[in-house]
Formats: sequence, structure tokens, C-alpha cells
Amino acid sequence: MEEKPHIQIPRVRLGSQGLEVSRLGFGCGGLSGMLNAPLSHDAGCSVIKEAFQRGITFFDTADMYGDNHDNEIMVGKALKLLGREKIQLATKFGITKLEEGQFGVKGTPEYVRQCCEASLKYLDVDYIDLYYQHRVDTSVPIEETMEELKKLVEEGKIKYIGLSEPSVDTIRRAHAIHPITALQMEYSLWTRDIEDEIVPLCRELGIGIVAYSPLGHGFFAGKAIVESLPSESFLAIHPRFMGENLEKNKLLYARLANLAAKHACTLPQLALAWLLHLGDDIIPIPGTTKVKNLDNNIGSLAVKLTQEDLKEIGDAVPINEVGGERDLAILSKYNWKNANTPSK
Repeated sequence: MEEKPHIQIPRVRLGSQGLEVSRLGFGCGGLSGMLNAPLSHDAGCSVIKEAFQRGITFFDTADMYGDNHDNEIMVGKALKLLGREKIQLATKFGITKLEEGQFGVKGTPEYVRQCCEASLKYLDVDYIDLYYQHRVDTSVPIEETMEELKKLVEEGKIKYIGLSEPSVDTIRRAHAIHPITALQMEYSLWTRDIEDEIVPLCRELGIGIVAYSPLGHGFFAGKAIVESLPSESFLAIHPRFMGENLEKNKLLYARLANLAAKHACTLPQLALAWLLHLGDDIIPIPGTTKVKNLDNNIGSLAVKLTQEDLKEIGDAVPINEVGGERDLAILSKYNWKNANTPSK
């Protein structure tokens, strides 16, 4: 189904701190691999430019995406083409790559500053709009991490502070040191574990929610169903894309495909529209390497859903019927339910 490309993308405030972003953001990490083969910088910049020309101004990267800051370097090159002041740039620090595909997490004040200075250099910018701790270091009191981030705000190196996958206790303690503007959390039809505790807390404190993997790592866009997984993709070892789990999840996909037909939209549009209708404080950041997918995603903004529709869509994907854990085992120990930090 072809989508009309000229959809005005509204701007919304992310959290109560004053950061204004496009209603749909763009996750840049996939341009440097992970879900597929990495793109050249020219090709990646071209996709970012296409997103910008369609009205997306909120771009998300991280220091660990690609080898040796590859994604930050690519995004920095794209910014030169677009104009820095027109972009809301988010990047992240805190995940360290260890040997043999393992990861660590580090949140000491010295490391916060070291990473920020490095990201400013690789992005080739004077400031970062939204700077996230990518995962919480459970060996360091969150207050110590936040105090250093607060200094970076005071120095003008970052404008707003975010956290990714923090626990409820960590959010409250961090927010007491300096207001948190946004949480980046996995949120999609098949990952809804933040709804009972995290979402209400964010609304209480005026914190926006940036939804990463809003299409379930591309599952709701047909990865492993209408198209095979690229050999370079980590999804080949992702629990939800393997064996019996995948077969179970294909049934959920089929249900949603029927609902998408009912709403005269594509399945990715339905999945994104469901998230968009949950509140203006939820900003999905789907990524893609293809312009046709970009237009398809933007088309979600034109899909109108009632409360009854939202319930029907949610009910089509009962969480207890989703096959497989949401994370790879090497990352699951860092998700929000395990992200308390020691008291200071």
C-alpha cells in the first residue's frame, strides 16, 4: 500500500523541560549495522537527509553504535548538510564493549566526562541536545553519575539529560539531582513491561518517553516473515526470532495484518500509530536503511484510532503469548528491572 509522502510531522515537547522534537524521531544506529550490513557514510547521510526533508528533526545515536564511533561520525557528517540548529541530537554513553561480544556498563563521573568529550569530537558539534546514560551502572550511585551530567549541562556541553532502562528508584533519585527530560525505553506492541510502573512515574515527574525498537526490531515491518533476516543481523540469535518462538510470534503478526487491512494501512503504520495514540509524551524512533520504509513509517501519523481500536490492537498481541525474552541474554541483566544503584 503506497502512502502519501507529504504528511506534516508535528512538533511536541519531550518532557516538561522545554526540549521540542518532531513527533516521530529517527534511530540512526541501524545505519552502522546491527540489524543489517552497515551502510557507507554517504548512503547513511543520504537516508538521514531524506528523513530531515520529510520533517523528522530528532535523531538518535550512541557512542557504541558501529566500530570506533562510526555512527556518531556519520551523523555528524549529516548534520553538516542539514544545519545544526534545526536538529535535536541525542547520543548515549555507558555501554562498554568487552572481549568476545560481551558488554559492560560504566557510569563513574570520570567516564561520563570522557565519553561526552569524545562524542562531541566525533559528532563534531559544540553541544548535544539530549545526552543519555545508555544503561545504568549498578555499582555506582546514580547521584554521582547525575552530578557529573549536571555539570556538563552547566558548561553548555549538553542541554538535557536522559536515562535508558533505569529502575523506578533510579529515576526518582536521578530526577532529584537534576530534572530528567526523557527515558529511552524499549516499547512496542510486544514489549509493554513499562506500562504499570515506568509510564505513570514519567507522567508524574514530567519525563518524556522515547520508544526504541517500536517495530520490535523490525518484526512488525516483516523481518523474518515477508523478508529473511540478513546474515549480518544480530536478530539471527535474538530469542524472539528463533525456532518455536518465531512460529508463535508469526501468529501475532497475522492477527495484526488483519487489523491493518481493516484500518486501510500497513502493519508497521498500525504498530506505530498504536504507540503514537498512547500519548504525546511517547516519541517512537524507528530506524531504517530504506527510504520507502521511512515514508511508510511517517504514514503512521495519518492513521486515526479510537480507544476501542487501541484495545483491539493491544489485545491482538497478548504479552503472555509473545514467544521469547525481549533481550539477548548478554543485555537482559541491564534492563530496567535490574537497574537499582547503591545509595550514596
